Amino acid sequence: MVSKKGYIFIGLNVVRALSIIALLLLFASSIVTMVQDIRSVNAFIAAGKANPDIRTAEANSTSTDIDCISGDTDYVDGSTVPNQPAGAFWAVLNRLLIIFQVIVLIMSEVGWPMAFFNRFFPILGDNFGLGALGVIQCLLGAAVLSHHVDEFSLVSAFFLFSIACLNILLGLIFREKAKVHRSITSWREQYKDDSLPTTSLGPPRQLMMSTGTTAVSWDKEAAGAETARSGSLSSQKSGMGFGRQGEKAALARGYTITRPDEALPTYVPKRTVTVRDSVDASGSETAV
Repeated sequence: MVSKKGYIFIGLNVVRALSIIALLLLFASSIVTMVQDIRSVNAFIAAGKANPDIRTAEANSTSTDIDCISGDTDYVDGSTVPNQPAGAFWAVLNRLLIIFQVIVLIMSEVGWPMAFFNRFFPILGDNFGLGALGVIQCLLGAAVLSHHVDEFSLVSAFFLFSIACLNILLGLIFREKAKVHRSITSWREQYKDDSLPTTSLGPPRQLMMSTGTTAVSWDKEAAGAETARSGSLSSQKSGMGFGRQGEKAALARGYTITRPDEALPTYVPKRTVTVRDSVDASGSETAV
C-alpha cells in the first residue's frame, strides 16, 4: 500500500517528467523556427534585389547585418523577423537565448550539476521550490506565443506555459520542500524501512565455550583489550598522583592547590551547648 508521501513523490516526479518533455519540445521548435526565419530572410533579400519596392540599407553586407526595410509589411513574409533595422539579428539572438535558457532549465530539472546551481544560481537549486522555475517557464512560453509561429511551436509553447502554471501552484503548496519531496535520494534516506536494526560494527565474533574452569574466550579477549587500553592510557598520562609529589609538581608548573574551607550547609542549625551537656561533660571528667 502506497502511503501519502509516496503519492506526493510520484506526482511531483510526473510533473517533472512533463516539464522536461515540454522544454525539449520548445528546444526543438526554437531550432526549427530559427531555420525557417533564416530561410525567409534570405528569400526576402533575394526578392528585394529583383523588386525595387523592397530595399536594403547595405547591399554588400552579410545576412545578419542586413536591415530589412519595406513599407508594405511589418514582418518578413513567412517568419517571425520584424521588418525593421537589424530585425534579423535580434530575431536570431532571441531564439539563441531561448535555447540557452531551455538547456539551463533542463539541467536544473535533471539535477546536474546541482552544486553549480546552489552556488551561482540558487533559485534553481535545492533550497528553492518550483515557483521560480515556473515563472521562468512562463516567460519562455509567453515570448514564443507573442509571435506568429507555426503549429509545432504554438503547441510546444502552450504545453510549456500550462506546465509552468502547474509548477507555480506546486511551489506555493510545497514551498522550498518541493524538490526534497521529489528527490529520489532524499526520499530513500527519509522513508526507508527501519523495521530491522542496523549497526556499523563488524561481523559478530564466534562465541567459543570451553569446559571446566576455563573462562569464555571472548571474555579473555575483552579483558586483554581493557588491560592494553589502560596500559596505553597510563603510559600516555603518567602523573605524580594526589600526594606530596603531585603538589610539588603542580607548584613547579605554576598551579596552586587550595584546600576549601570547611563549612556546614545553610540548612543545618548550629549546635548550642545546654546546661545538661555541660553537666554530662563534667560528670564524665570526674569519673575519669
